[in-house]
Amino acid sequence: MQDADLSRRQVLKGSAAAMAVGAIGSLGALQSRQAQAHGRRDPVQMAPVPSPFGRLAPVADLTTGLPLLQLPRGFSYRSFGWSGDAMADGQACPDRHDGMAVVRAYPQGCPGFPGRGRGHASGRGRGRRPAPELVLVRNHERGAVSPIQAPGMYDTGDLGGGQRAGGGTTNLLWREGEWVDMAPSLGGTLVNCAGGLTPWGTWLSCEEIKTDQQSSEGKKHGYVFEVHPEAERTTGRPLVGLGRFSHEAVAVDPRTGIVYLTEDDRNKAGLYRFVPNDRFGRPGSLENGGRLQAARVRRRPNADLTVAAVGDRYLLEWVDIAEPDLGAIAAPSGYPDIGTGETLSGPFAQGWAEGGLRMSRGEGIWYAHGKMFIVDTATGVDAQGRRGRGRGAVWVLDLYSQQLTALYVSGDQLAGNNPDNITVSPRGGVVLCEDGGESPDEYGPGARLLGLNRRGEAWYLCKNNVELTDAQIAGAGKQIPEGDYRGSEFCGACWDPVGRTLFVNIQTPGITLAITGPWWFGGL
Repeated sequence: MQDADLSRRQVLKGSAAAMAVGAIGSLGALQSRQAQAHGRRDPVQMAPVPSPFGRLAPVADLTTGLPLLQLPRGFSYRSFGWSGDAMADGQACPDRHDGMAVVRAYPQGCPGFPGRGRGHASGRGRGRRPAPELVLVRNHERGAVSPIQAPGMYDTGDLGGGQRAGGGTTNLLWREGEWVDMAPSLGGTLVNCAGGLTPWGTWLSCEEIKTDQQSSEGKKHGYVFEVHPEAERTTGRPLVGLGRFSHEAVAVDPRTGIVYLTEDDRNKAGLYRFVPNDRFGRPGSLENGGRLQAARVRRRPNADLTVAAVGDRYLLEWVDIAEPDLGAIAAPSGYPDIGTGETLSGPFAQGWAEGGLRMSRGEGIWYAHGKMFIVDTATGVDAQGRRGRGRGAVWVLDLYSQQLTALYVSGDQLAGNNPDNITVSPRGGVVLCEDGGESPDEYGPGARLLGLNRRGEAWYLCKNNVELTDAQIAGAGKQIPEGDYRGSEFCGACWDPVGRTLFVNIQTPGITLAITGPWWFGGL
């Protein structure tokens, strides 16, 4: 078996190397022609367009009174689930909040939280139709630290030096405009970055890690896990068929049940889909296997999407990945735009050997209206001209035609500083979470939430304003260190089912926020 594995790896290395040599050329001439053809649109955006909601200013949190965000006039928010807060089972809330979604809306009285069964009374009198309760599942992008104790435990083994897998998820409860409770759901995983909502009301939590390391229990990492809104029904079983690589996010086409996946591995990132055997769509159905496939541009083997211009278009086709669980292999000689000694994930190497495309760093992906909105957080070039180290882009994949189009490309931090997670409102408005640091602009330093208008132009919706003293933290009853957290990324943006509330996380110090306002006036 070991000899067969070695032979297979050698074949992959050889074929990948053959495909790599001479396959990637400069896209400069192509982009120049496309920019001329597009006429009215610049190939990249260099500055924001005016916000439809007006200017930003500090706004006090309705929960703590602290000015955590800058928002337009007429907007308000409530914070909840700070790192260190007590959860329903008495554990402290984990830190490093990341991807998140509203997975289910119940009538009042939600299962999965201690003391809150379906018959839990609202206390608002008889005869009134109960308001829905929303359950959100939230990732925690934690590495080898103290583990989350949760109903669904994957790996409780030693990763070396007594360290344990500290990632996982927590479930949050929202009722009638108020935060109610939170409980752990998944533990024993590593670096749970983003993920995605399923049409059947669960959350797919992704490990963003590429490693062949195994714990003392023989458990490997780099998988996707399904999390149930009823926390105790989360199994902690990995969905091995969805591949082992540095996962970022997933999104499901509700028409076909096909799962689309992004990979965050600079300049070695593929775009994937999983075609399930079981198309009925229910909790656990993805465990019944299927085919993992990598995207390839038709008639352009090994197409390079690390640099792009607005309006670039590619017609995609898909190639099967024979071994989704194959470990990382050394990058072939001549593979461009990476450092020496780097590796390709097993799925990417197999896709690349068959002519698969590459992106820079695949990040957020979200389904809406027959399309997948896909973020590459580092599309473009830096000041030294290095590819795949730019400010980022948003691609739109039409699921009927399989045409991939660049909707938005940032050429300057003012127009967007490495967007990451993405969400689309029920009204069709696109929101991006920045992951580029402090992003200084006319409102000062602070990571931003960006809106995209119908033309794919970015504008400012919100800025991180978390700069807290020990006295402020103590007054709010929180357990975080004093500090300036304005450079910490926004992540996990998602809407309630009718688009009244935008939920979002600030990763560090770890805060979840529910933002409300006159969305209907601004196209979101």
